[in-house]
Parts: sequence; C-alpha cells; structure tokens
Amino acid sequence: MKLLRRFRSIPVSYRVPVLVALLMVVISAAISERVLDRLSRTQESFLNGLAETYLDGLSSAVVPAVLRADVWEVFDALDRSSASYKSLAPIETVVTGPDGKVLAASDPNRIATYSELSADYLNRYGPDVVTIDKSRLTGFAHRDLVYQGQPIGTIHATFDVSHLFAERREILVTLLVTNGVLAALFALGGFVLVRQMIGPMRVLEDHMRSAAHGAAEPISPREIPAGDSEVAGLFRGYNALVHAERERANLAMQLAEEEKLSSLGRLASGMAHEINNPLGGLFNALDTLKTHGETLGVRDTSISLIERGLAGIRDVVEAALATYRPERSQRPMTAADLDDVRLLLKPELRRKRQRLDWSVAWNGARELPIRGGPVRQAVLNLLLNASAVTPEDGTVSLTAMSWEDRLHIEIGDQGAGMPADIAGILIDQDPGPAVRVGRGLGLWMVRRVVDDLGGRASIAAKRGGGTAVTLTIPFDREDAKAHAA
Repeated sequence: MKLLRRFRSIPVSYRVPVLVALLMVVISAAISERVLDRLSRTQESFLNGLAETYLDGLSSAVVPAVLRADVWEVFDALDRSSASYKSLAPIETVVTGPDGKVLAASDPNRIATYSELSADYLNRYGPDVVTIDKSRLTGFAHRDLVYQGQPIGTIHATFDVSHLFAERREILVTLLVTNGVLAALFALGGFVLVRQMIGPMRVLEDHMRSAAHGAAEPISPREIPAGDSEVAGLFRGYNALVHAERERANLAMQLAEEEKLSSLGRLASGMAHEINNPLGGLFNALDTLKTHGETLGVRDTSISLIERGLAGIRDVVEAALATYRPERSQRPMTAADLDDVRLLLKPELRRKRQRLDWSVAWNGARELPIRGGPVRQAVLNLLLNASAVTPEDGTVSLTAMSWEDRLHIEIGDQGAGMPADIAGILIDQDPGPAVRVGRGLGLWMVRRVVDDLGGRASIAAKRGGGTAVTLTIPFDREDAKAHAA
C-alpha cells in the first residue's frame, strides 16, 4: 500500500511513461517467453528428426556386424557415421550386444569392448527420442537393434546440443535488446506526449492552486490554446467561474454592508430614545438653573442631573462608535466590549419587552489576546438575531467565559429553531448556497469573523426550547505569549 501511495504521488508526466515502460516489459517478457518456447520446440523437433535419421542409418549399418559379433566392423561403422552426421554433433556412440555387453564404442579408451554399461548410463533416457541434459548441454538417445523380431543389441548415442542453447541465448539477447530499445522509445514518446497533453492542465492546476491561497485569477487569453476546443472550453469555463465568484463575492460584500447598516438603523431608533430621554431631563435642569440657579441646593442638584444625563449620552455614543469604527477593531478585547454590546442592545430589548440573562465570567485579566472589534460585532449580530426570533416577553441570554487559551461565548434565544440551510452558514464547510440567495447575511458576517479569528461555531437546541449558538475563539498565539509574560 505504501508503494502504491508513493507511486500515485509521482506526477502524471512521469507516471505514464513508467507505466508504458512496465507494460512494454511485461509484453516483451510474454513475447520472449513464447518465442523461446516455440524455438525450443522447433529445435527439439529438428534434433529428434536428425537423431532418428542417425540411428536409422547406423542401425542398418551395424546389424549384420552385430549378428556376427564383429567388433571391428561395428567400430568401422561408428567411425564412418560420425563423419557423416557432423551437423548432429555426436559425442559418443556405443553398441551393445544381446547380452548387454559393449561390442564397440566410438571412444574405446573410455568404454572398453566387452565391458558392461553402468546403471546411470542405461537409465538416462526419457520418453522422447532425444533426452536433453541442460546442465551438461548434451542429448541422449538409444535405439534397440531388432532382427526378425528378436532383439540383438542396442545403440546408445550422446550428442552435443550446446549450439542449440547458444542459439537460444543469441535470440534472447536480441529480443531483450530490441524490446528494451522499443520500451525506451515508447516511454520517451509517452513522456513527450503526456507532457504535451497535460501542459494545459498544469496551467489550470497552477491557477487553481494560487486561487486556494489567495484571490482567483482568470487565465490569460494568450494561454488558451486555439486549436484544442476541449481545453479551450475548459479554460473559458474556469474564467467564467472566476468572474462569477468575483461577482458573488462583491455582491455578498455589498449585501453584508447593507445588513450592517440595517442593523445599525435598528439600533439607531433605540439609541434615539436613549439619547432623547436624558435630553429632556437636561433641558429641565437648564430651565431650573435659569430660574433658581442662585439657590445652592437647586444648583448642585441640577448640575448633577446634567452630568448623569451627559454621561449616559456619552456611553451610548461611545458604544456605537466602538462597534462601527474600523480603526478600533485591532485592539485587545476587554470586558467593556461586552458591556457596550449590552448597552446597544438595551433599546431593542425594551421595545420588545424582552429580558436579557447576562453571565460573563472573565478570568481576571484586564485584556484578552483577541481582537475586540470583530468579536463585539459578531456578538451584537447574534444577539440581534436572537432578539428578532424571540417572542415578546421572552428571554435572550449571553454567557461568556474565558478558559485556558480560548474564549467561549454562548448566545441563546427562545425562537422556533434555526433552519438547516441558515445554520449551515455557521457550521458547514461551504456557506455559499444560503449566501448566494441572499439569506442569513448577518450570520455570514459572524462566520467571516469566526474564520478570520481561527475559531469555530456550533449550534444546539436548548432544552426548554430555542437555539444556542456557541462561538469558540482561540487566543492569538503571539499576543497570548506577551499577555502571559
């Protein structure tokens, strides 16, 4: 399996030539095996024919001498036959009589006349006409001598078959060299052909890889092949996809900004009441000062009322500015960020006569190594959504807790539950489908914030009804180190 995975990791431009070469090797091995098998069968058939011819001729020549037990005449026949069958390359020929003793041998010094042949010598023959011993490159054959139906002796012949194996080796080398050259040529041709074929795919791969690490760029018209309609169509389709994705991203950004302004407008009406109420008290205090300003107690009381009213207006304005001013989004998060969110949400809750369960368990640190601006925007959007789906006189909840190296924030509502396609904006890998149809843009802004901060979101149904959205945001590593120090 490891070898297969490593092979799959090799680029296609190298993998295909290797496969072609391996295929050629397999085909060459099969062809070579068949050629050599056919050659060996042909050689053995030819050798059997020559051996039978040799034994037939020798039998006719020695039968009269064997009947008379004429050793010299048998030896003379053996000597003449060896010169006549040089193409058969006989090494040794032995003629035995009816009693199995040697009458004559082509090499009398090695096998003496009237001697008996050993059992190994007599048992070396197989079922074929010629039995080949590949280790000694020799062949063995024998022929029984029969006269008038009676056995009168046997001819034992040994042949040199080294030339047959030499021919096989020569053909094997020729096959190997030829097939090797063909395999190399086919592999080289496959490499060149595949490189040309996947050249356009490499261009598309580079653009897709760069798109995965940044903005997608369309393929230049100069890189679109003119003659290849399939590749050209693929490139144009990719360019259309890039343009469509850019338009979708721009549209989503515009819709997100509109959603942001919409939420700001919802808060503005509540903020107007938050500002207008203390303004009425301020004007009354001013009228009191104009009329009774000389009285010390009245003056002090009126000034105190003016200070409290102005402080309330200042808090509301500062909370709104801190939420929607971009240059403040990079500062570390503090407990005041969540307090500002509660202050901004108060008019909306009052309008719908809703309650807010608020629980913030800070870890004692003054600041957390998390960008405060994005977090407060995400929390504000989730609280506004929770308030929108919660009925009047219902309860909206927020629980925040810093734990070890991350911050957990849970926003709960008492609504009917979040639809699956809307929930997918927060928890699915691709939030695109719901965003493309213009749904859940506020949640999409939350998703962008969570992704930018390296966190994750989860959604669960509450036991008493409603939905709980939990954000888990890790601390910035460098900021966390500095914070710890």
